[in-house]
Parts: sequence; C-alpha cells; structure tokens
Amino acid sequence: MFDGIREDIASVFDRDPAARNTFEVLTNYPGLHAVLLHRLAHWLWRQNAKWLGRSVSTFSRWLTGIEIHPGATIGRRFFIDHGMGVVVGETAEIGDDVTLYHGVTLGGTSWNKGKRHPTLGSGVVVGAGAKVLGPITLGDNSRVGSNAVVTKNVPSDATAVGIPGRIIKKRDPATIKCEEKRRIAMAKKMGFDAYGMTEDMPDPIVQSINAMLDHMHAVDAKVDGMCGALRALGSDFCDQKLPELEAEHLEDNAEEIVT
Repeated sequence: MFDGIREDIASVFDRDPAARNTFEVLTNYPGLHAVLLHRLAHWLWRQNAKWLGRSVSTFSRWLTGIEIHPGATIGRRFFIDHGMGVVVGETAEIGDDVTLYHGVTLGGTSWNKGKRHPTLGSGVVVGAGAKVLGPITLGDNSRVGSNAVVTKNVPSDATAVGIPGRIIKKRDPATIKCEEKRRIAMAKKMGFDAYGMTEDMPDPIVQSINAMLDHMHAVDAKVDGMCGALRALGSDFCDQKLPELEAEHLEDNAEEIVT
C-alpha cells in the first residue's frame, strides 16, 4: 500500500514542474487527494461496503471537486493535474501512467447496466475539458486534445482532436526522428506537451511553440560549440552558472498560452 502511495506522489513530481517538495504535494494537491481517497473507496466497494465506498467518494468530491465513482478501476501512477470538474464513471478502466487535466469527463452514453464507460490504456494523456464517452478504448500512449469529444476508439500512439473527435495522425514511435524526440522531451519538460498539445495538431500556436523549441535547441548547440572553443583557448568564461528558471513560472506561462 505504501509503495503505491509513494508512486502516486512521485508521479506528481514527474509531471508537474511546480511541485517543490513532498509535504507540499501531500497537503496541497487535490488530484493526489482524490486518487488516494479513491483507492480507499474502491477497496471498500470491492469488500461490498458500497454505501461506505460511495460516502468516501462523496467526501472526496466535496474536498477536491473531482468525482470518481468507487467502482472505477485505476492503475498505478495515475495523475490528475488541477482536477476541478473531473468526472470518472463507474465502469471506467484506467491503465498505468495516465494523466487527466481539469474538466475531463470519462462518461457514459447509455443508462443500460454493464460496461458503459471508457477504457484507457497505459500512458494516455487527456487534455483539459475533453469528454471521452461510452464503452470505447483509448490505446496505449494515445492523446486526446483539449475540449475534444471522443466517442470512438482511439488507436495506440494516436492523437484525437475536435468535436466529434477525429484521429489526425497516427505515429509509429520507431520512425520518430532524433530531433523530434528531443523536441517532445523539451516540450514535456516545459509543460506544453502535457496539455495534449503535440506537433501532430494543426494549431498555429503549437507550431510556433515547436519552432521555438527547435530554435532553442539550435542555439544551445551553437553555445556548446563556442564554449568548447573558448575552453580550448584557456578561458573559463563558460564555467559561470546561468540563473535558474523557476518551474512555477514556466507552468504559469504554459497555462496562459494554452488558455
């Protein structure tokens, strides 16, 4: 149990650059509170203490603004960022390393009993305000863009955007070029990729961000080359430390651009 809690806490640090320390995460992250309370509610639900499980779920909704039915199945390292308005239905199934942003709904399209909510594979990212509806499947490492409405299956490694959700591009990870891998890693570090904004999306803002990331990488390469030349001449100029970037400032700027 404690190993699972440690993994949930570690997932916050992995996916939120604003997280400073464990105490802050434990006391001020409603997404983490909702996940931990759901794990208790789900355990009670499986022990047939359904009223008590629903009561824990209701308390969690009151405390965090996040509604997760105690019957939903959630994997390891599940992360809800910001979280307000997130709804996860009873028969939803969520894999490992999944990320949801505020306003996401994993809902149903029928009042019939049985499986009526989505199944999310491992590594899925669902952007802010997106609605994933019905007993559909989102494959491993798929993405759903912000405010999309998805009612059909999304293949693994694919991106769905729009209303209704459409697959705009399916990528084979084995064919991604080294430059694109660096761009993806830098975008994730800066906080843009986490909002479901990828180079696959036909969005001029995203294209501008990608161009800036490419430019930043080219500038870094030039600076490294010049520093190597200066060191060869005996200069220690490049040994001076650069001022540190505040992670929360990067996140705030990312949110302003996205919204």
